[in-house]
Amino acid sequence: MLTYPDLDPVLLSIGSLKIHWYGIMYLVGFVAAWWLARYRARTQPACGWRVAEIEDLIFNAALGVILGGRLGYILFYSFDETLADPLRVLRIWEGGMAFHGGLLGVMFAMWLYAKKTSRRFFAVTDFIAPLVPIGLLTGRIANFINAELWGGPTTLAVGMKVPCERSYELCQRVGVSDAGMSAPVHASQLYEAGLEGVVLFLILWFYSAKQRAVMAVSALFLIFYGLFRFSVEFVRMPDAHIGYLFGNWFTMGMLLSLPMIIGGALLLLITYKNMETPSATVS
Repeated sequence: MLTYPDLDPVLLSIGSLKIHWYGIMYLVGFVAAWWLARYRARTQPACGWRVAEIEDLIFNAALGVILGGRLGYILFYSFDETLADPLRVLRIWEGGMAFHGGLLGVMFAMWLYAKKTSRRFFAVTDFIAPLVPIGLLTGRIANFINAELWGGPTTLAVGMKVPCERSYELCQRVGVSDAGMSAPVHASQLYEAGLEGVVLFLILWFYSAKQRAVMAVSALFLIFYGLFRFSVEFVRMPDAHIGYLFGNWFTMGMLLSLPMIIGGALLLLITYKNMETPSATVS
């Protein structure tokens, strides 16, 4: 069995000022996405993007992630708690960002950007989709550092014991094993970091390295993210105040991922159906 390394969620304290790893990891994700976008625009002119356009694109995407992610968490997972404590909306460093809300936020931001720059909406999302897994990777690492979003109990060798002083709620839910440690649980944050971050990035980055039909990259993102998230939800514990939606296995994360899988499959079907006609275009 593994033991949680008990990472301090605060990177640096200067008097009353505290710099949290949570915010730093999001910043790393945005900077990495900016660098990769500039790299592709500079080295692959056929992609149709200029380096000078990247700053505005990433800035708009970052606003969509933060505002959409926080609003999505409140609406999907924490509405009643936020009504009781409205100021918790501002305490992002405590955690509480929903990917599905962030996705909707980014889609809205990209729609505004496409309208402003007279680009096709899916031409914009196709370009930015391979960059999103980088933010997912750093975000899930931030969840791990915050000792939140754990999976359920397991007897597998990959099970991880967590100090109850770091995650009291976890110990309440799964029980205490020894010396103030939780029963072994799945480190579902790291599973998601590997699948939604590393694997999804590799799939999309190499697939989009060549010109593809409009919507194809976006469709692939929706399908694989939905499948990866749906799969991890089988071992990830649902939020205590929500629980399982029905049965003892179907979660809110699964419910929100299903439309992504179905929608992505439909987009891919439309994409390749259009490719069969002489008028098909590529981005």
